[in-house]
Amino acid sequence: MFPLVAPPEGWDALRADDVALAPGVAAIAQRHGLRGAAVHRYDSGSLPVYALGESHVLKLFPPDQAEFASVEARVLSFVAGKLPVPTPEVTASGMLDGWFYIVMTQLRGRRAVELWPELSNDERDRFADDLGHSLAALHRLDAAALGPLAPQWDEFVPTQAASAVERQRKRGLAHSWLEQIPTFLDAWKPAADAPKVLLHTEVMREHLMVEPGPRGWRLSGLFDFEPAMQGDAAYEFASVGLFAACGEARLLRRILLAYGFADSALNDALSCRFMAHALLHRYSNLAWYMRRLPLENETTLEQLAQRWWAMTL
Repeated sequence: MFPLVAPPEGWDALRADDVALAPGVAAIAQRHGLRGAAVHRYDSGSLPVYALGESHVLKLFPPDQAEFASVEARVLSFVAGKLPVPTPEVTASGMLDGWFYIVMTQLRGRRAVELWPELSNDERDRFADDLGHSLAALHRLDAAALGPLAPQWDEFVPTQAASAVERQRKRGLAHSWLEQIPTFLDAWKPAADAPKVLLHTEVMREHLMVEPGPRGWRLSGLFDFEPAMQGDAAYEFASVGLFAACGEARLLRRILLAYGFADSALNDALSCRFMAHALLHRYSNLAWYMRRLPLENETTLEQLAQRWWAMTL
């Protein structure tokens, strides 16, 4: 039903080929009692994700992504019903022709990234407060009870720090920024003994749902736990600052205060800590971030941290 071997251009090309994937999608739908459900592929994300009717979602993982399938299925089952914000519930998971898959419930509402321009300031404030409360609840869960998730934080941090310059060079970052990275990470990377919490790691408007309520639109769902891991809580706010607050000080302040940070802790040092985690992030790409959130007059990583994780109104 699914191709067993990647074409010369690799699994990425195959993941985009709906015609090649269609027989497998139909077989999985039938296997789990969803035969005849309307199939619609979502237009975002690095993996093939399909709506199966109005109630279910199918996420596919090619053979080289088996580890991510296991992580997402385990974490979704673990967090189900434990957070203030709904998360998809796993209804089935398995493998077909070497491809792993998860069938999960569909969340209510629309993606925040699609509706953001229409939200009022009050709705955005409620969104920020709800997100902060939800992340605090996620980080309070007993991550040890979930069991180990790859990568292991104690190995991940030194490996990412050692490769940080080369990873950014490959992504096109200018030399003037590359030469600052080692010193910046030496000053701001997390301590080896930092407490570890369960992390979503890609909290962004693209992975957050909103729905209408009595007082307007508000947060109604968090999804895409595929890259979840355990580590320093500050790692979570790398993506929060870049892709949920999007450099807006007012939003980030509300998220952090709702999370539980003291007002006195919202300072330049915290911005630098978040920037260090953005450099360590497994998908870190500063050149792309600079296109997404263009620079003003920043020339140092410290200034960039205070621009992207701004907290002063």
